[in-house]
Amino acid sequence: RHRHKEKWATTAPRIPSTRLALHHFDMSYSLHLRDLWPSVRAGLLCEQKYGALLNNFSAPDHVTQELELLNATDFVSEALQKARQSQRETSALFRGSLSPRIKCYTFPRGDITRFHPARPDTLGLLGYYLMDAASLLPVLALNVQQDDFVLDLCAAPGGKTLALLQTGLCGHLAANDISISRTKRLYQILHSYVPREVRETVSVTSCDGRDWEQLEGGTFHKVLVDVPCTTDRHSAMEEDNNIFHKNRTKERQMLPMLQLQLLMGGILATKPGGEVVYSTCSLSPLQNECVIERALEIAETQFNINIHVEDLSHFRTLFQDTFSFFSDCRLGELVVPHLTANFGPMYFCKLRRM
Repeated sequence: RHRHKEKWATTAPRIPSTRLALHHFDMSYSLHLRDLWPSVRAGLLCEQKYGALLNNFSAPDHVTQELELLNATDFVSEALQKARQSQRETSALFRGSLSPRIKCYTFPRGDITRFHPARPDTLGLLGYYLMDAASLLPVLALNVQQDDFVLDLCAAPGGKTLALLQTGLCGHLAANDISISRTKRLYQILHSYVPREVRETVSVTSCDGRDWEQLEGGTFHKVLVDVPCTTDRHSAMEEDNNIFHKNRTKERQMLPMLQLQLLMGGILATKPGGEVVYSTCSLSPLQNECVIERALEIAETQFNINIHVEDLSHFRTLFQDTFSFFSDCRLGELVVPHLTANFGPMYFCKLRRM
């Protein structure tokens, strides 16, 4: 009579967010990427490759020599060289759409050497910034011209903002991010890499990018819209701040709507004739092509704005030695992880407001 019942747990065992993410990816990306998915999956679950974005505001010559001694090469200038040697029509198009001032060093395919952390120069500026080299492609696609007014709508943590500054072409750069804590990280990066006189030409704000039209509608020549997404690599590997956590289900489901609203904010911030580059670090067509298609529809029906989708297939041709691309995107371009070139995922699509 003194026996008692065992106590049953009232909650199911917690499934790690990374496992939930991978299960979701297996279900959806195996349909989207088909035979490519097993190799992309393997890449996602292995250590990411980085590129070293050269800081032109530091003393770049000795940094360049150090990087070249490590057997790293600047993939941007290699592509430019390849374009010059090519007699095809794409080469002329490509040469006119790439800033030679952006230099990013990567190790060859299959080489998994890591870069050392950058050291400060005599002015305290760091020589290079480590980032996923595929993150540079949206900046290169934006093709900033002399004295352009440029908006980076979702700028934090700041890698793409720093790359935009390396062009030396921005007449004015507005770097915005709704998160004040992430904006602090953006300030830190600007402080570590950019001299004061250049920092003072950048206006950093923490506004809601969806409302940009009401703040400064139709004023920018170029707008980068690098939206919040499922950050597939992080979601598959890291428990911390994982959007597949069960408490963030609603937030994750609302992402395509948020992305669409941000893209519309970017389109409406652009002058007629101006250009927008939309980007994510997700493989999901719902966050990529579907958002573009819906934005084109809304721009035309609700705002009477005609948008032209620019062809970026020459990026695939000229950067194929550095990155692995998915060849079946309906719109835009997609870099997919691969064990020999483990960059990405990175989706980018360029729009022109007519």
